[in-house]
Amino acid sequence: MSNECGERDNRESPDIESRASSLEDLPYVIFLRESIVARGTLLEIIPSAKHAFDNDPSTPLVIFNNQTGRFIDLDLNGSESEVTQRYRPQTSFDARRQAPGATKSSALGKEVTLLPRHWDWLSEQPGGASVALRKLVDQARKASVEVDQTRRAREASHRFMTAMAGDKPGFEEADRALFAGDLQRFKLEIARWPDDIRRHLEQISAAGFSSTSGQTAPLSNDSD
Repeated sequence: MSNECGERDNRESPDIESRASSLEDLPYVIFLRESIVARGTLLEIIPSAKHAFDNDPSTPLVIFNNQTGRFIDLDLNGSESEVTQRYRPQTSFDARRQAPGATKSSALGKEVTLLPRHWDWLSEQPGGASVALRKLVDQARKASVEVDQTRRAREASHRFMTAMAGDKPGFEEADRALFAGDLQRFKLEIARWPDDIRRHLEQISAAGFSSTSGQTAPLSNDSD
């Protein structure tokens, strides 16, 4: 299935071999022109996509990954069961790449290059360098969770709105408001957009405006 929305770089190919998690667990939405046809996991939306495709193979059907905002190409040729089987994950990527007997909590040895002063400091920490490094990584991960969540939500929203509303009035203003964390301005600019596009955009962008005050620190727009 092909579509004309956005740039080729904004597409995803649902290839389970290159996923760190099963596609079956990722949320998707199907748009037919400006209306939502179905929501759900990839396997849940395939019947609706297949039905629309069989009715008219040239129909402007667009399927988005809600987590990334990218649209995907599905091969909808064949029967519904054949299409379903084509995209049914057999074994998760994580399970295949994991060493025999290893678990997600198992320690893995990899090379780390640091300056002498860094090694001196680490050697003085309780538990040694390995324990200190793990603590530092965990602290950094916790500290960046909200910022990372906000960035991902804004980038996904930017990709979706570029594909589905790039020609709508107020698009550029809404995009600037999105990355500035200006929720009030953002909602004002998208208020006149088609209902399904607006509501879906509000849903996937919510984490981009996660501050209790409705205003978050601006993040640069460097998404592709």
